[in-house]
Amino acid sequence: MEYNVHTLPNGIRLLHVPSASAISHACIIINTGSRDEPANKAGLAHFIEHLIFKRTEKRSTNQILNRLESVGADLNAYTTKEYTCVHASFLNPYLDRTLDLFNDIVFHSTFPEEEMEKEKSVILDEISSYLDQPEEAINDDFEDMLFAGHPLGNNILGTTDSVQAFTREDVINFRKANYRTNEIVIAVLGNYTLNSIINKGNKHFADVEANNPQKNRTKPLILASGNTTIYKPIMQAHCILGTQAYSTHQPQKAALMLLNNYFGGNGMSSVLNLQIREKYGIAYTIESNFSPLSDTGIFTIYFGTDREKQARALSLIFKEIKKLREKPLNELQLQKAKNKFIGQIALSEENRIGLVISMAKSLIDHGKIDSLSTVFEKINAVTPLQMADVVNEVLDIEQLNIFTFCPIEE
Repeated sequence: MEYNVHTLPNGIRLLHVPSASAISHACIIINTGSRDEPANKAGLAHFIEHLIFKRTEKRSTNQILNRLESVGADLNAYTTKEYTCVHASFLNPYLDRTLDLFNDIVFHSTFPEEEMEKEKSVILDEISSYLDQPEEAINDDFEDMLFAGHPLGNNILGTTDSVQAFTREDVINFRKANYRTNEIVIAVLGNYTLNSIINKGNKHFADVEANNPQKNRTKPLILASGNTTIYKPIMQAHCILGTQAYSTHQPQKAALMLLNNYFGGNGMSSVLNLQIREKYGIAYTIESNFSPLSDTGIFTIYFGTDREKQARALSLIFKEIKKLREKPLNELQLQKAKNKFIGQIALSEENRIGLVISMAKSLIDHGKIDSLSTVFEKINAVTPLQMADVVNEVLDIEQLNIFTFCPIEE
């Protein structure tokens, strides 16, 4: 897809993605997340993402929330381990309104004490709600084990204790230390010229003071594998198997993405779904996932099942892993896997807000954005031998961590 990049004097990059649609999509991506939080401040990045909607130097909470919704637009935000993102979808005439609001909430929020206390209560409820969903909570507990002692293991929401202890000084110091203008991308997908994006970008963001402190991220150690079971008052067993994997910069990433999609990714025809759910009816949900990060990655297999079927499910998963290790995919099998994955990627481009966010992240991570044809070339270039090497390295049963939520026996 065609795109243009323009860098403002303060380091903020403008990403212009032309589109003929009457609907536009925009985001502001900041290269900071939960892994950048100081010790004992878990959840601070996410807390700030909530607070920026509360009050700015010129707007109240209601004015912020109504600024785009009053014209039928959609405004939202999220925090990950490495990113903070604010995004919006709107009719083309409201680009100025959107960029003005982005500037206001990201760079001019005031973080009043009374709003902080209210939002702490909201997030504590969010934490409680999350913990009531074992299929969600198990991911965080697993990553806490996988990255023990490293900020990547922190729950993005934080803990009850850490959230209650946040101060206004914590918020201001974190934003100053981590909202680096040279690692901020403002992306717009819409029916605008490059010149208009540059003009509006200058209008709304040129006065943002340059802020480029040194980033202080440390790569996590690879720890010995473990097997942990936690007993909970739940109805089903939930289990994750996984390991650290490739970062977004490693050349093997394409092969692992392809392997993940084939083995347990999107769709009902994955190996795990066909062999565990369809053939034996053991697990309603079974899937694998690969999440590349800037200096490592996470590969997991998750399933939920009745307690008495848990051992059988694990046995069948190990059986499929061994089959894949002992008998690698041939050319025909690999080509079928490529065709499926390429088709899914092509269809995902219809999600325009997801597309522009993905492009902005790629610009931060790699300094460039691969075209769809380049992405397909990388996938098609994966050979059976490369796939076998990735299988043997990542799907080593002896190196997989196992983490289980198990129902308490009555």
